Amino acid sequence: MRVDSTFTLKPGDIAPDFSLPDAEGRHVTLQEASGPHGALVVFGCNHCPFVIHLADALSELAARAFACGIGTVVINSNDLEAYPQDGPEFMKTFAREHAWDFPYLIDATQEVAKQYGAACTPDFFLFDSRLTLHYAGQFDASRPKNGSVADGADLQAAIDGMLAGAPPPAKVYPSSGCNIKWKPGQAPSWFPG
Repeated sequence: MRVDSTFTLKPGDIAPDFSLPDAEGRHVTLQEASGPHGALVVFGCNHCPFVIHLADALSELAARAFACGIGTVVINSNDLEAYPQDGPEFMKTFAREHAWDFPYLIDATQEVAKQYGAACTPDFFLFDSRLTLHYAGQFDASRPKNGSVADGADLQAAIDGMLAGAPPPAKVYPSSGCNIKWKPGQAPSWFPG
């Protein structure tokens, strides 16, 4: 599910900065997660079937992006008290099982998700070398129950276009997935909770 919102980042907007801990407690900043040609910021978690569906393909896409100078980071903004299956120990296992060699961070206050206008898991934000938004949209047209295999075609096309100096895509399909699990009283005003 994607929520249209006036708060959602638009192409050309600067990436909100962050410093968040990983499952071991080591803090990673946006600058540290970025590469010389940009950053892919993904909002995800362990239990969402939409994330599970594309977790391996995301690992492969992130490796290709890294080879082109684009860093990847996944941010878990779910309420970990209400959804302990998304907690740090499970994050470590999930990342290992899916060969996530990039930072997987915890947004305990959920403020980073709000700053990005993230609404679902997974949600994708691609930034260029100046950390301005180039693309916010779906990974690809595959879904967990439509019999298709995730390949990251939409996001890969956005990366290729950005690296070639093309303008942001004119037609973008929003991400689909599970709602971010907001803590009681923390859902943003634009979220239809």
